[in-house]
Amino acid sequence: MKRPARWTEWKKRIPGGLDGRRMLVISFIDKCGTGLWNTSIALYFTYVSGLGVAQVGLLIGLSGAAGMAGAPLAGRLADRFPVTRVLIGAQLLRAVALLALLTTDHYGLLILYAAIGALPDRGTNVLTKVYATRVAGPQRVRYQAINRTVGNLGWVFGGLGAAAALAVATSTAYQLLLIGNALSYVVMAALTLRCGEPQPPAASRVAAGPTTPGVPPTRPTSPWRDRTFLLFTGSEAVLCLDDTILQVALPLWIVHATAAPAGLAPLLLVMNSVLVVLFQVPLARFGGSTAAARRLLLPLAVLFAVGTAALAVSALGGRAVAVSALVLAALALTFVEILHAIASWELSVALAPDDAQGAYLGVHGLAVATQRFGGPLLLTGVIATGPLAWLVLGAGLAAMCGGQHRVVARGLEKKSLSVPTVTVSEH
Repeated sequence: MKRPARWTEWKKRIPGGLDGRRMLVISFIDKCGTGLWNTSIALYFTYVSGLGVAQVGLLIGLSGAAGMAGAPLAGRLADRFPVTRVLIGAQLLRAVALLALLTTDHYGLLILYAAIGALPDRGTNVLTKVYATRVAGPQRVRYQAINRTVGNLGWVFGGLGAAAALAVATSTAYQLLLIGNALSYVVMAALTLRCGEPQPPAASRVAAGPTTPGVPPTRPTSPWRDRTFLLFTGSEAVLCLDDTILQVALPLWIVHATAAPAGLAPLLLVMNSVLVVLFQVPLARFGGSTAAARRLLLPLAVLFAVGTAALAVSALGGRAVAVSALVLAALALTFVEILHAIASWELSVALAPDDAQGAYLGVHGLAVATQRFGGPLLLTGVIATGPLAWLVLGAGLAAMCGGQHRVVARGLEKKSLSVPTVTVSEH
């Protein structure tokens, strides 16, 4: 059966060819499985393992802290081994660690298995980014935008599946959700086996090649000794707060500080998901080059200021004012999320040297992990302080955008000056 011309044209618009499309399918399955499990993780430990609320919170917090090491570890491995093989190992380890939770109710072992599973879980995001960077080449921003859109759709399907299963509310239902997520990792590993190994950057291949007699081998650059990149990553941890503002702070603020109905919170989160799906790919063209991605930091500062100011205003009036201000805040912060993702993808790759691309992207992955660990603590403090705290936070986030703009300029200048001159070998 001949496929429609529109289907053929659509495939051509996805960077990376067949391998790129296969990895998008893997990402979709990943987010479907994660949507199934993350929606029910707290309930699983409560109703199946019999843990108390404080025990569940501590378990999730400790596993999240342990998982922070997964991003730099995965990036390091991606520089030394084929990225597809590392990715398969990470997927299988995720499955094994998840299934291990079924074998015990011992609190210490549950923490251990959850922490082991968190390592490859955080590392998978870095490995996927490394793969996309290599397979899509100059079109990496567009590919990552498509990947993020596919991932959002996966979250939606996974969440709907979890909602249907959790309506049953039995131990068996929770266990089946866990098993379903573990099986999704096995399927992902099988599909990854069929993906070709993308070529690493040229400088990385040269560094890994044979050495000249009498000349010591070149050591890859370490991101931990690159002060500029560490400053960039630190600023990223702050700018990633948009995620926690939308997912954690917004619902709490609606309930505790505004006259808006509590039911507005899930509607705003649905609006966020829909807008990301609709606009992530079309807006990716505004970050198609390093210079363009750096310019996005300026409108990002404005959107942060508008979003946080709207949150402050939402607590100062009646229901109509609150609802209007909250919708504006959610809109502004959704476009913060979209534009920051575009800029972050491109700039993190642009600042990374070719001989240590995986290691650098692994360290960059710490920004999200750090924000998820410390962001809720910061924002609950903002909520407790009141509307003025949102204005202070907005000013700080806008200033951080300006600071990152300067840090990136310095890093790009430093990288251009450090590119070694290629010479013809002498005979």
